[in-house]
Amino acid sequence: MAAYPYFHVDAFAAKPFAGNQAAVIPLDSWLDDDVLQAIAEENKFAETAYIVPDESGETHYELRWFTPECEIALCGHATLASGHVVLSMTPDLRTVHFRTREAGVLKVSKDGDMYHMALPAYAPSPKPLEQAVTALGKTPSETYFHDGRYALFMYNTPEEVLELEPDMAALKDCGDKWQFICTAPGTDTDVISRVFVPGAGVDEDSVTGSAHCVLTPFWAAQLGRDHFSAYQASTRGGHVGCRLDGEKAILSGACFTVVEGQFNMP
Repeated sequence: MAAYPYFHVDAFAAKPFAGNQAAVIPLDSWLDDDVLQAIAEENKFAETAYIVPDESGETHYELRWFTPECEIALCGHATLASGHVVLSMTPDLRTVHFRTREAGVLKVSKDGDMYHMALPAYAPSPKPLEQAVTALGKTPSETYFHDGRYALFMYNTPEEVLELEPDMAALKDCGDKWQFICTAPGTDTDVISRVFVPGAGVDEDSVTGSAHCVLTPFWAAQLGRDHFSAYQASTRGGHVGCRLDGEKAILSGACFTVVEGQFNMP
C-alpha cells in the first residue's frame, strides 16, 4: 500500500466552506499521468495539485494541476493552496517558487494570515463572441478574448452577472477548456465576476485565480489604477485582492486547511 500526504484546502477563504476547494498532494517523484488523472477524478474537486521537489534547482517544486477530466495549463487557486501547504509545513520559509510546464515560474509569499501570489498578467483584446453570448443568455456591453482560452464578457451592473443562467452544453461547444469570465463593477468590492469552465468539467468555478490573471490588467485599465478588490460571486464565493505589477498579476487571499491526511493506493 502506497500512502501520499493529502491536504484539502479552501483557497481564497479564511474559514471552511467558502472559497475554492483544492487537493494538494506532495510527491517524491512523478506518478504516471493516468494515475494523476485518476486521483483527480476520485477527488472531484475543480483542481488537484501535485508538487514534486525540483531537481533542476531552478525552484523549490515542480507543480501540475488536474481537473476531474484533464490536466490544465494554469490554476491560480490550487497554486495558492500549494503555497499555503508548503509555507505552513516550513515556517522558516516565507516565499516558495513553483516551476510549471506552461505557465512559467510562479511565486507564493506569506504575509501574516494572507498569501500573495504572482501569476502572469493576460491582457485581453476586443473580439466578437456571438455564439458564447447566446449561450450565456444575456448580452454584455463588450466582449474580449486572450490566448485561445480566456473569453471575457463585460456587463454594466452586478445584477446582470448574478442573474446569468448559461446553457452549459452550448458554452462547452464554443471552445474546448475555455474560461468564460463574466464581470461587472461591484458593490461591496470594486469588481464582481462569475466564471464558467464546462469544457474542463467545471460548470461554474468557485474562485478562479487564472481568471483574475485576465481581470487584473483589464480592470486596472478600466479603473485607472493598479490595484482593486474583487469578489467571485459563486455559491461558495471568495475575495481576491488584485494588483498589476508590470507583466505580473499579484493576487492575494487567505487559505484554510479543511482536511489533512493521506491518500492510499495499492
